[in-house]
Amino acid sequence: MTTDHLDRWNAHEASAEAMIPIIGHLYRDKGVTILLHSRSLVNKSVISILRTHRFARQIEGEELSIELTLPFLQALAGMELGPSKIDLGRLAMAYRADDRGLSIEEFTAEALADVIGGNKAEPQGPRDVVLYGFGRIGRLVARLLIEKVGSGNGLNLRAVVVRKGGAEDLAKRASLLRRDSVHGQFNGTIKVNPENNTIIANGNVIRFIYSDDPTNLDYTEYGINNAILIDNTGKWRDRTGLEQHLRPGIGKVLLTAPGKGDVPNIVHGVNHLDLDASEQIVSCASCTTNAIVPPLKAMDDEFGIVRGHVETVHSFTNDQNLLDNYHKADRRGRSAPFNLVLTETGAASAVAKAMPDFKAKITGNSIRVPTPDVSVAILNLQLQREVTRAEVLEYLRRVSLSGPLSRNLDYTVATDAVSSDFIGSRAASIVDANATIVDGDTAILYLWYDNEFGYSCQVVRTVQYISGIEYPTYPQLNVELTSHAV
Repeated sequence: MTTDHLDRWNAHEASAEAMIPIIGHLYRDKGVTILLHSRSLVNKSVISILRTHRFARQIEGEELSIELTLPFLQALAGMELGPSKIDLGRLAMAYRADDRGLSIEEFTAEALADVIGGNKAEPQGPRDVVLYGFGRIGRLVARLLIEKVGSGNGLNLRAVVVRKGGAEDLAKRASLLRRDSVHGQFNGTIKVNPENNTIIANGNVIRFIYSDDPTNLDYTEYGINNAILIDNTGKWRDRTGLEQHLRPGIGKVLLTAPGKGDVPNIVHGVNHLDLDASEQIVSCASCTTNAIVPPLKAMDDEFGIVRGHVETVHSFTNDQNLLDNYHKADRRGRSAPFNLVLTETGAASAVAKAMPDFKAKITGNSIRVPTPDVSVAILNLQLQREVTRAEVLEYLRRVSLSGPLSRNLDYTVATDAVSSDFIGSRAASIVDANATIVDGDTAILYLWYDNEFGYSCQVVRTVQYISGIEYPTYPQLNVELTSHAV
């Protein structure tokens, strides 16, 4: 019996190993990103690929066999595909539901007809990106951009603008990118070239530009053109301040903080498709706004929301003090690693910007706690009708697995989950099924979110969209997911 389990595991490993070169070839040579139920398999290890297959238990009640998905991937390798995202999980489920007796090759060609041969899209990239600032979010965004550059048709991190911190500035910036106390080591190699003020990360040459004033910069001098500049300093949050970045070589500016005034606040998955393509100044709102707006939209669409309150239990940030010291906000001046700190959150009021048709009143508050990363938002909602706990959970489970919010909203049934388990989560937020409370027309949702990495993923998704290089996911089939108890 023990031998049987080991033999099956070895067979699964062999199949995952066979997948890796095909996934890499499709990504680098054709611009095709392979997904499994909305989760990318690009640059993933054997173990990561197997874990992603095991995740499918939440969809079909059983593990998705890698021996089932590998033939679809092998079929894709021989097709004349254009840039796209292809979900092996969707393909496998659709094939199971089809009763026409088609071969895997025939079914796959039919399901992907829109991205094969003469119908395939032309590559829209690469698109230059500049980071203005290199703090917590800036470095994580840099990691994500470097990770995604392999196809040559995506986002190309060309430069980082910072204030010079001394003679060893570049080496220290490289060290901060290389190692992170929360998110671990950089996945790759980093070289420093002080003569040219460049860092070479996994072959990507990134120029560091030292400046205290955005209006003094001409990015075309560095060969940068029509770039998207990501301001992660938060120094300017209104249109007038952010327009200072619109210098030669910069086409659009994206802020990684809530925008003020008429700056549109975008939450990817909810309102990014409503953005005017001519808009040059865009905000990605806050990490908490990104965490609560997708589940709010999901719940309002299905059940209707009368009113609600959000309480966030939020990890401390650089805005707080290590020890008691002066701060313009009274409580945030108290020692962050030593206290629970009551503070305000603007996320509740920001909901209206992301969902202008949302009529329910949402209030909010926040407690900063002595952890370095991962927060939880508690949504207390009064709904327009009475519901059951099972109904709410089954609906949210489905939303997290298919549809427009599947990349933004995740779901866990783990009974022993704690905050550190969600470090590195790429979702905007994760529904904790076991903590959910439903009583009549009241639903209380507990939503985990990596307020650093999950938010950075939302930023990159938004940049991909406004750059025009976010491709749709195929197959675009209306396949009904099998219902299972959670």
